[in-house]
Amino acid sequence: MINSNAYNYINILDKAADASLKRNELISNNIANVDTPGYKRKDIQFQTYLMNEMMGNGSLDQKVAGANLNSLEASVYTDHVSLSYRLDGNNVDIDTESASLAENQIRYYALLDSMSQEFSRIKTALITN
Repeated sequence: MINSNAYNYINILDKAADASLKRNELISNNIANVDTPGYKRKDIQFQTYLMNEMMGNGSLDQKVAGANLNSLEASVYTDHVSLSYRLDGNNVDIDTESASLAENQIRYYALLDSMSQEFSRIKTALITN
């Protein structure tokens, strides 16, 4: 994390990419345990935290500048709510997990691309000045 308001977009994108990477690990672990009796799927809570930080009045720039980066820590939870489709208590649905993994990978690469573009903008601004 870079400690400057000029890098707040990058810092937030970095937090989101970290959460996405962790989610990738959790989904992969869920898929690996699809046949483990009693296993409960795990997931990550991050998007709600990000949405809460970006709510309120003002422009996106103002919201990003005022964002509390410490509140953007992803938290892992075990999904006890999902119904088990099997008698052994395992609640992992391989089709749902596979789709979530593909979606999450796309999100991760989009975040990395956005960070790269932000650095390019900063570099351009530094060179032209």
